[in-house]
Amino acid sequence: MNTGILDTAVLRTEIRLFRREPGSIFWILLFPTLLLVILGSIPSFRDSDPALGGLRPVDAYAPVAVLLGLIVGGLQGMPPTLTGYRETGILRRMFTTPVRPAALLTAQMLVLGCASLLSALVTLAVGRLAFDVALPEQPFGYLLALLLALLGSLALGALVAALSRTAKIATAVGSTALFPAMFCAGVWLPVEAMPDVLAGIVSLTPFGAAAHALNEAAAGDWPGWSHLGVPAGWTVLLTAAASRWFRWE
Repeated sequence: MNTGILDTAVLRTEIRLFRREPGSIFWILLFPTLLLVILGSIPSFRDSDPALGGLRPVDAYAPVAVLLGLIVGGLQGMPPTLTGYRETGILRRMFTTPVRPAALLTAQMLVLGCASLLSALVTLAVGRLAFDVALPEQPFGYLLALLLALLGSLALGALVAALSRTAKIATAVGSTALFPAMFCAGVWLPVEAMPDVLAGIVSLTPFGAAAHALNEAAAGDWPGWSHLGVPAGWTVLLTAAASRWFRWE
């Protein structure tokens, strides 16, 4: 049978499985938007803040909410799923069929990647309609930064899956990595409001650099190449590490 047809069948199966997971749908697709709505409903968050360069807090948190869906998708969606497939022998059995195990990994990345990007789109739309958050003035730079952050998140999730022996371990490790990733993205404190030293350290992480890039693109500037290069570099390193240590059985 044509491998393209088999790969498409695997992708359709992964889409159906994702749609049956209410937890994944909520945390990836809905939670980032819900967080922005909760923050935007606070009256003081709709007033300009000098500490944020005149931005309103709800404006500063829009890119943070966008990044949040990507982070959750990579660290909470991919690792337990792939590790569970390996733990139950699904990946090993795929070697005896015409279906390539790599097709399953690709399908997982496509499903979670599209869900994360859809989450970003919904967040931007709700922010605009509900709180008059301006749309990115440099849309191409914003999209590039978003894609680099997504690739970094999926690469990190693949590494967690590679290093975890069971789905429970993968869930625990992914959850542990989730909180520092959220901090670097600015969930607790937007990167614009961080002290200079802390902001400099955070900008060396994939999500901190992506947050800077998204902020620059939202303001109408092309993201700094250092802020684009950091998540790109991390993606290469994490992908290489995941490829080195990933086990199909």
